[in-house]
Amino acid sequence: MPGPTRRQAVGGLAVSAAVLGGRARAAGEYRPSDRLIAAARKEGRLVLYTAAYVEVEQEVINLFNKSFPFVKVELVRASGGQLITRVRSEAAAGKLIADIVDHSDPSLMAGMAELFQDYVPPNADEYRPETVTAGKMWPVITPPWTIIYNREIVKNPPRTWMDLCKPEYGDGQIGTVIAASGGSTWARIMFERLVLGENYWVRQAATRPKLFPSGAPLADAVVRGEVPIGVVVHNAILAMKRDGAPVDVIFPPEGVPVLYNATAIPKTAANPNAARLYIDWKLSREGQIDSILKHGNLSSMKVEPAVPPGFDPNVAKVWVPDFQKYAPMHDKWIEEWNQIYGYRQ
Repeated sequence: MPGPTRRQAVGGLAVSAAVLGGRARAAGEYRPSDRLIAAARKEGRLVLYTAAYVEVEQEVINLFNKSFPFVKVELVRASGGQLITRVRSEAAAGKLIADIVDHSDPSLMAGMAELFQDYVPPNADEYRPETVTAGKMWPVITPPWTIIYNREIVKNPPRTWMDLCKPEYGDGQIGTVIAASGGSTWARIMFERLVLGENYWVRQAATRPKLFPSGAPLADAVVRGEVPIGVVVHNAILAMKRDGAPVDVIFPPEGVPVLYNATAIPKTAANPNAARLYIDWKLSREGQIDSILKHGNLSSMKVEPAVPPGFDPNVAKVWVPDFQKYAPMHDKWIEEWNQIYGYRQ
């Protein structure tokens, strides 16, 4: 094993050789200031608006509360589009109750930057600057896309993205998340178009995949065997696999599209200190290692403190989209995807 000073560049994410194989470097516990602890304790609660999966976020909250039991986290979950609509409408009416807004699409969050406080975590210099949205929204998770399959049903699984175009996986054997489901899916759409080719959607749609509104119901369907093969972000399936579900995960060699999220504190937050404590903890090495090893995310740190289970950066290279460059194509490409896959809202 190479020494710990050697680094491997992975699609813009740097991974220390000391963490390959899922082993984390010594991270130490997150230690907030006494002043922040006292202020968060006085507030005693926070309201979290998120587009993340409820089960995953609740696990994170439970771990946070082991160290900070005096902060009650009230979780409000909505899909990406619904969450943005809710935040905008509540803010316009002067009734935004969120202390934290956590969204999977940094470009949509950037369009509401005026609603959020300036915020810099204690370890800001450990993060890649390009993953910090509008200088105030931070990437607490960076989920990668994967192919999953039910190993009790699929004996010859697809190993690459292009394999998902093979007729042998046709007639609804593949499940996929609709293009308009949120920011992480937009990253996948860009990857398919730019890396796999302009004809990829036509070839893949010819297998007649089943369409799902988000990754959670698709992951459930694969576990139950209703759809034997699925395309989901890793954090949608890892907990179920860890709990014994008959599912295996593939990180295709053509590339693994990822999207850093955007998490911010509204200017109207009633509990800004509790919110800072929660985000600081999630952005700390302790919080990132938990996110990586327990939920299968990557990290937007300059050097990743761990590697997700089953992920080999020497085989599967991370692909990070250029949102600013391709933002003008968003509506056009999603409409094209909808037409090719026969999807109508």
